[in-house]
Amino acid sequence: MDDRLVAAFAIMEASGYIAPVLFILFHVLRQFLFIPVALVCMAGGILFGSILGTIYSLIGLTLLSIIFYFAIKSFTSFYERLLRLKEKWFGKSADLTTGQIAVLRLIPFIHYQLLNLCLMQKNPQFKPFVRATIISNIPLAFFYTVFGQYIKQFSPPIMVMIIMALAVLFYLLREKVRVMSWNEFFPERNRM
Repeated sequence: MDDRLVAAFAIMEASGYIAPVLFILFHVLRQFLFIPVALVCMAGGILFGSILGTIYSLIGLTLLSIIFYFAIKSFTSFYERLLRLKEKWFGKSADLTTGQIAVLRLIPFIHYQLLNLCLMQKNPQFKPFVRATIISNIPLAFFYTVFGQYIKQFSPPIMVMIIMALAVLFYLLREKVRVMSWNEFFPERNRM
């Protein structure tokens, strides 16, 4: 495990009653230390147990998403980079549902703030955004907190089966409606 992560959790473990507050704040700071969300959630399960670890991770991830909601408007260059990344990964007209985002959050290498941007575009108002964030963070917090300590013991075939199951879930939870513009449906012919 990363030395920064081990040091942070040693401090939390020794801090007693303020450990949950430090853990929740660590979820917000984790992105600046380049520590994956999955590792922090796994550590929450080790430090606090599966129930409290899930609750604290859910609170920390939701707080991080709320900060993102208000801060992204100030950082236009970061916002534009995320938009380009979204277009590159999901296509020009991708409109992900909350269920799809919840499944994508389970995949460790998918950018967390990119998925927050997708949620923000789908739910531009604050309350629906927070509701969708909580719904999409529940599987992430639960899965990595409860089962996180066993993931490293999985064999490669089991990991492939998990990734395939997530891909099937992603496909099944997609939005079934696609809106096409007139020019996409009837491409202009080359006239000479």
